[in-house]
Amino acid sequence: TIDGAWGSARALAAAVFVKNCEGTLTVVAPRASDVDELAVDLAEFLGQEPAIFPVIDGSPANWRMSDPQYGQRLSLLKQLTAVGENDRSIPCLVTSIEALMQPVPSAEQLRQFSRPLSVGDEIDLDEFSRWLVERGFERTTAIEFPGEFAIHGGIIDLFATDALQPYRIELFGDEVESIRTFDVGSQRKIETLNSIELTLFPTASAPGKKEFSPAKEFSQHLSSYLPTSSWFVLSELQELNDEGKLYLDRLEDRTGLFHVKGAIEACTQFPSVSISAISIGSLEQSCELRTESIERFAVGDSDPLLELKQSLAPDEIVLLCCLNEGERSRLTELIQEKHPDLISRTRLCLGRCSKGFRLVSQRILVVGDHELYGRRDVRPNQKKRTLQTRAIDSFLELSEGDLVVHVSHGIGKYRGMKMIDAEERLEENLVIEFADNLRIYVPVSLIHLVQKYVGASKALPRLSKIGTNTWSKKKEKVSQAIEDMAADMIRLQAAREAKVGITYPADSHWQEEFEAAFPYNETPDQKSAMDSIRDDMQRPRPMDRLICGDVGYGKTEVAMRAAFRAMDGGKQVAMLVPTTVLAEQHYRSFTARMAEYPFNIEMLSRFRTAKQQKEILEGLKAGSVDMVIGTHRIVSPDIKFKDLGLIIIDEEQRFGVKAKETLKRLRLEIDILTLSATPIPRTLHMSLLGIRDISNLQTPPRGRQAIETRIGRWDQELIRNAIVREINRNGQVYFVHNKVYDIEDLTDKLQQIVPEASFGIVHGQMSEHELEFQMLNFVTGKTDVLVATTIIESGLDIPNANTIFIHQADRYGLADMHQLRGRVGRYKHRAYCYLVVEEGKVLSTTATRRLKAIEEYSELGAGFKIAMRDLEIRGAGNI
Repeated sequence: TIDGAWGSARALAAAVFVKNCEGTLTVVAPRASDVDELAVDLAEFLGQEPAIFPVIDGSPANWRMSDPQYGQRLSLLKQLTAVGENDRSIPCLVTSIEALMQPVPSAEQLRQFSRPLSVGDEIDLDEFSRWLVERGFERTTAIEFPGEFAIHGGIIDLFATDALQPYRIELFGDEVESIRTFDVGSQRKIETLNSIELTLFPTASAPGKKEFSPAKEFSQHLSSYLPTSSWFVLSELQELNDEGKLYLDRLEDRTGLFHVKGAIEACTQFPSVSISAISIGSLEQSCELRTESIERFAVGDSDPLLELKQSLAPDEIVLLCCLNEGERSRLTELIQEKHPDLISRTRLCLGRCSKGFRLVSQRILVVGDHELYGRRDVRPNQKKRTLQTRAIDSFLELSEGDLVVHVSHGIGKYRGMKMIDAEERLEENLVIEFADNLRIYVPVSLIHLVQKYVGASKALPRLSKIGTNTWSKKKEKVSQAIEDMAADMIRLQAAREAKVGITYPADSHWQEEFEAAFPYNETPDQKSAMDSIRDDMQRPRPMDRLICGDVGYGKTEVAMRAAFRAMDGGKQVAMLVPTTVLAEQHYRSFTARMAEYPFNIEMLSRFRTAKQQKEILEGLKAGSVDMVIGTHRIVSPDIKFKDLGLIIIDEEQRFGVKAKETLKRLRLEIDILTLSATPIPRTLHMSLLGIRDISNLQTPPRGRQAIETRIGRWDQELIRNAIVREINRNGQVYFVHNKVYDIEDLTDKLQQIVPEASFGIVHGQMSEHELEFQMLNFVTGKTDVLVATTIIESGLDIPNANTIFIHQADRYGLADMHQLRGRVGRYKHRAYCYLVVEEGKVLSTTATRRLKAIEEYSELGAGFKIAMRDLEIRGAGNI
């Protein structure tokens, strides 16, 4: 045993053993949440990322092969079967006690249920399709998620459970001609392969075959796959025991699981080391790693570098781990300006350190930059499946029977795809049916000539007749209407061009440092949006730009950079948000991100006392407040700015007419940046027409998973199972109910369904103190389920909350449902959204269409598609 290992020192000690272990060193953490932290630190100390063996949500009896963790485990087991004795291809593996208690198939079962497939092999398409269905695969028209397959003529698309990307298998007759991986969204080839191995276990009863259940069929421990020269490192042995027992207590069905004692004993059959922060003194040999924990730094107005200096012992030096070059550059500058006496005692290095510690004997204090400023530690993304989408492909997806518009022939019906032999070459074609059952075939290479029909009216249009001039006459009428609209647009544009706006200078040194300190890699769409905003703000005319991006796609960072540019240029910034809860969250995010710069950021909401509000108003008037974040209060007539340069509006559609009129008057004079996940139809329509500038954020963050969306009637068993499953993986749940008068009765009802869960309630009629208290309980994990009105709709970022129920979902608009659904799935876990409708209620046609649309568009980046569907369902309105 090694005692006295605090913070990231545990990973440092484990890394030393990795260097000396001839097989695989497996580090076991007490909780699934600790696995990421250990993996980040080990990657830093080892110079390469360790493998991760994850826990699967729920009991083995309920496992589904579409679960990403199921596929991740299967992929790792297959890699381990290929590892020979003293093979160092997987030098380090990190897992949790929960994952070790879950059984794995034997190596023999892996072989038995694997099917190799190579170029040149012959396959019977019917037999292969049947084989997939028996193993739980679902046949669809177009694949999107693991566990789906589609067959189009001689092409098989297949998303295997353990694959990062789907496979496309092309046949020539019965022979496999090519195998390649491809991107689901763009359909573009990623990699050509000679062979693949499909490992699929039967999941349902098939005629003449017994039902296969992992709970009954899997009986092996992970250690059975490891080389005999492997070692184990057990982090906090007592916590491993306690957390393992808690895990079993939380599950109703424990069939197939190992007991904690058995899971740990399987590890100790190998050479093993227990690492602990405090002495447990129970194992044969022990030594002490003399490290100490460090105190948390105060967040807010205090100077963390001064606190750091005061915490240093004589002759002690600081190793300050910076996430990137931008952060290191800024901290170097701050130390030189404010604390020159720290220069000789500080070493700034590029790297991560999840939790700081003190190496007592070496007189070194190790700390991460995120700890100094109270920011959340950013974890590098593991290799995960990503579903990339292109705008034109994603929101114009076609189902058979959909109306389409051909640029030359008019409106027709999409009738599927057909392979046609053209000049001795097979080519896929879209089949489009026009009036009088006349069909044309459009090669995929000319797909840009076809778009999905999106109408502002509920009435279906007539199919066009080919060979007549009706369509060309309609196009002429539309051209004239567009010319008339263009005249209005020119008048509006001329008024904006005539106004001399604010011209900001080129990027300053601070701006470059601030942008370089962003802890993630920018997506191409973010870069494009930021470039457009930079150009807008450097032009003399006022900016009016809409940033349309799905929840969690980086709109806030785009807004932060625009705000920073304005404040750096000596101007004030106002950020208008729809709710007090969101104002509080944005305030925390902006102050943490800009903590190293001398900008005074304040918040105006009912969380502030009358005295505080008065001081903020005086500061805005005098110019001592650089940025204010608040609700509609900040557009009140009594608020005076000394030199306002930029207004940022988050979710413009949530504000009333009065606030919008105030903003319209400002639009001709001040830069306006609007953020929205699902803009209202008219806003979207105006942006698509070019009346307002638009930037689309379409690229999902790496590793983000789509939210699984389900529609159902009120069902106590379903509600209980979903809440218990989320709590079992140490997660939290939102339950949205938009009626204040009976929200407490509903909470009592839920408490009876899930008595072991703790509940909190939030709504807009609560006092500031009570609202803040309940939200803080949820944020800190003291509350399992938050029953709330739509006050939680915008912008809340609680990574641990990954299940949401929307009660009486038929009463919500599309954008509202999408925004609410966006409260979950913001971290690495698969998230679930349940749209609950009352028993026996008859739904209107419009409500049914809305629910179907939100269920259909559950993949990443769906916000823009939902806005397009809203445009179709509600109409655009007159401009």
